[in-house]
Amino acid sequence: MIRKKELTDLVVERSGMNKKDVKPIVEVTLAILGKALAEARELNLQPIGKFKVRCEKLMPNGRVLVTKIHQFNAAEGVDNDADDASDMPDAAE
Repeated sequence: MIRKKELTDLVVERSGMNKKDVKPIVEVTLAILGKALAEARELNLQPIGKFKVRCEKLMPNGRVLVTKIHQFNAAEGVDNDADDASDMPDAAE
């Protein structure tokens, strides 16, 4: 499981940016994605994939969203190697 702190640390490590600059960007990005999923909006975020909310169940402490995630393979033009940071822009860009 990857948590927000680890995600933030990975972005800092791969981008070369300062944590104080990265943390609010990660938080806002996650908030936007969370709101989009709550509204059952379809997300197309390559190379992560295409997300579609299939069904929703209301629970006493929140909601359960069942999603379908379609990841395209490298043959379709998307490189799924998450450890390859060569396509990451430099911090100066």
